[in-house]
Amino acid sequence: MEQPTAIDLNATTLDALPDSVTTPTYDRTAVTTGIVHFGVGGFHRAHQAMYVDRLLERGDGDGWGICGVGVMSSDRAMRDVMERQNGLYTLTLEHPDGSRETRAIGSIVDYLYAPDDPEAVIERLASEATRIVSLTITEGGYNFSHTTGEFLPETPDVAHDLEEGSAPRTVFGLVTAALRRRLDRDVPPFTIMSCDNIQANGEVARAMFTAYAKLKDPEVAAMLESDVSFPNSMVDRITPETTDELRASVRERTGVADAWPVVAEPFCQWVLEDSFTLGRPPYEHAGVQVVDDVEPYELMKLRLLNASHQGLCYFAYLAGYRLVHDAARDPLFADFLLAYMDDEATPTLQAVPGVDLGEYKATLIERFSNPGVRDTVPRLCAESSDRIPKWLLPVVRDQLDQDRPVRLSAAIVASWARYAEGVDEQGQPIEVVDRLADTLVPIARHQREEPTAFLANRSVFGDLVDDPRFVEPYVQTLAALHSVGARATLEGLMEARGGA
Repeated sequence: MEQPTAIDLNATTLDALPDSVTTPTYDRTAVTTGIVHFGVGGFHRAHQAMYVDRLLERGDGDGWGICGVGVMSSDRAMRDVMERQNGLYTLTLEHPDGSRETRAIGSIVDYLYAPDDPEAVIERLASEATRIVSLTITEGGYNFSHTTGEFLPETPDVAHDLEEGSAPRTVFGLVTAALRRRLDRDVPPFTIMSCDNIQANGEVARAMFTAYAKLKDPEVAAMLESDVSFPNSMVDRITPETTDELRASVRERTGVADAWPVVAEPFCQWVLEDSFTLGRPPYEHAGVQVVDDVEPYELMKLRLLNASHQGLCYFAYLAGYRLVHDAARDPLFADFLLAYMDDEATPTLQAVPGVDLGEYKATLIERFSNPGVRDTVPRLCAESSDRIPKWLLPVVRDQLDQDRPVRLSAAIVASWARYAEGVDEQGQPIEVVDRLADTLVPIARHQREEPTAFLANRSVFGDLVDDPRFVEPYVQTLAALHSVGARATLEGLMEARGGA
């Protein structure tokens, strides 16, 4: 029997979508843009764009529609989809009990692809209507050294943008050019709002944009230091990559042909510092926690959720798991993650207003175990050289500063080192997705003869290789991974903890 023809998702078909898909009741043609967002991926569309859609649905979002911007060559595909679908996409929430909710999100009302027309992006940023520039450009997008924290002006695209008269290729070049225009036109500067998983993300954004501007346009740098707000934020929603399988599933289940649907868990959190240059949407009406101090919340999330993802993924991959929920439902892996959180991460945290940490940690295991999300282990293993230094190594350093244990954190780093060899326990190749893969994989492949070779990469690990309190458990775990494999290594770690 032939499947019924699916409805192509775009502005002209919204009224024809099936009742199982909720749709915007607000007039999208009347929505004007006040937010320009760099990095329109799955997470932004499951999170910040969803919150703005909620506000628009309530009638609270006037003037706060989103114009998405892509700057990377990989964003070309998103440009094509955004143009074809008029910025619309479906967001499906997968509940642990198997139920689903699907909505067409309408808050992205324009999309610009900077390589096509950088001038159009600069002019949109320079417009008085633009009051917030938001970012989900990934941890690596801030272009700083993990060792020194300094901006890296020699990065090829940044170096290009610093040349006199060049057309900007980077977010730094585009934003600086737009702020110069606003300065020349006597238009106040916008807020720059980072929504990336970096501790003190607003402060990091301020430092990196200012460092670039000091090299390109010192007057703009002075404005960034004195007149631009960079609110810190903590964002949280598990959002797996969109696959062809997901596209087909959405099409079959809803009857909607969406070229880039998003699926996410029901849980969603956004804690946002109330610091804006030209006002902000009433985010609190959509469920955002608008606070004076984000730090306790962000440390909780980065060191518990994000670092636990890294604690799970390498051991899980080596043990043969490819879906996160399968690994998280394995009692050995769940016990290991809880042990890491209890023994090493929690002692480094501040009190978190309104949060029961014990309940939060238990909820994390439940969220990781949600089979509907179908998050993949390889996704968590990707870009580790950006993630481990920001999420796990701060726990290690805090623990060492207080002379507290780091055995489980060292085991997580060792599991990454073993994974980075690029060959699994059955001798099959592993595709190591990392901006430093060309450097890290060859080093990792020498560590059977030189156990600290991977750890000796000071650009990633700093001086950890000099501290025997970390090196000893790291080398022990790496040796176990080589001799008995991931599962037996975890069993040994948990037995040792129980006998401590």
